[in-house]
Amino acid sequence: MMMLMALMLGAAAACIVVLVPLGMAGWHLSRNSVLLFSGAILITLSVCVHFTPYFSSVSDYVTSVSSVAVFHRPKSSCMNLIHRIHWEVKPNASLLSFNATQNLSSSFDFYEKHWDWSKTQRIKACRIHKLSKPEASHLINGSWVLIAGDSQARLFTLSLLNLILGSRPQRMDSVKTALFNRHSNYSISVDEIGMKLDFVWAPYVLNLTHLLTDFKTKMKYPDVMVMGAGLWHMLHVSNPSDYELVLQTLKSSLVSLFPFSTELGIKSPPHLFWLGFPMLINGMLNTHEKRVHMIDAMWHAYDRALGESRLLRQTGGPMILLDIQSLTWNCGAHCTYDGMHYDTAIYEAAVQIMLNSLLIKSRHRHLSRQQFLFS
Repeated sequence: MMMLMALMLGAAAACIVVLVPLGMAGWHLSRNSVLLFSGAILITLSVCVHFTPYFSSVSDYVTSVSSVAVFHRPKSSCMNLIHRIHWEVKPNASLLSFNATQNLSSSFDFYEKHWDWSKTQRIKACRIHKLSKPEASHLINGSWVLIAGDSQARLFTLSLLNLILGSRPQRMDSVKTALFNRHSNYSISVDEIGMKLDFVWAPYVLNLTHLLTDFKTKMKYPDVMVMGAGLWHMLHVSNPSDYELVLQTLKSSLVSLFPFSTELGIKSPPHLFWLGFPMLINGMLNTHEKRVHMIDAMWHAYDRALGESRLLRQTGGPMILLDIQSLTWNCGAHCTYDGMHYDTAIYEAAVQIMLNSLLIKSRHRHLSRQQFLFS
């Protein structure tokens, strides 16, 4: 290839040296002027040829530019699409016939909830889709998954296990009984795919920070970490400024652990996800204390504190947001029974968003390896 390019450049140089002087001769210039100009061209081309080896070739430059484009595009543009979900929430026709007199506007169970990604060419190009049980099992095969947080994290855990174990209803019944033991931790090993999952009850951000300290002490990390806390802080502390401070401490703990990845025996930091706040519907909250402290203004103040803490990837932090806010907002009031906890479809969608994020990052690493091997 390089030899062919050299021959082509040589032929082009010969044409310049021969044809340009001939053209000048056609303009009736003197023979000395033509010879002088021809010599100048020849000398210039000789100098260029002499110094060419000291510069990168054009082909190398084009390859490097194209490789940069390929390297960044799959990760950035596709990750920006993973929350482009639309919802269809409608009354269940089969139940309507038996409950014609029921007030459906306040009945959680009488509505069907369906969701999917928007059918756009960009989403199709990124291959964003609902992963089946075999696909999800293959993706997290041999992984240690940690989910830590409040009741939102517990519901997320249930949806992930339901995807992996859904074909085994008896086992899922025992999982639900153990997982929803009030304010407790839960662990399970799925031997068929070598996956270990730990749910850690951590209703406050400070609990999450202490958990990271334990990992650092034990010098062992999960492969995937999903965290989320703040509703208890909103209810019992009601101080957005303090919430921002504890989030910043959590961020510092996460970032400080990354340099220890070699000592911890892992090749790369864990995949980090943050469960965002759900939309709170104040009038549906089931206690007076919640309706007093968890008002819209307080919710928005806590949401701003999350952004200003710079914990999330979109603000320069280490964690990818699983945007429960957008999911619950678009699903609406028919998707919640108490204004805070939502239908399983919400958490199923959040699980699929996480899995597609992992899939996009996996493809990105594969492309990176290819670029390295062929560079």
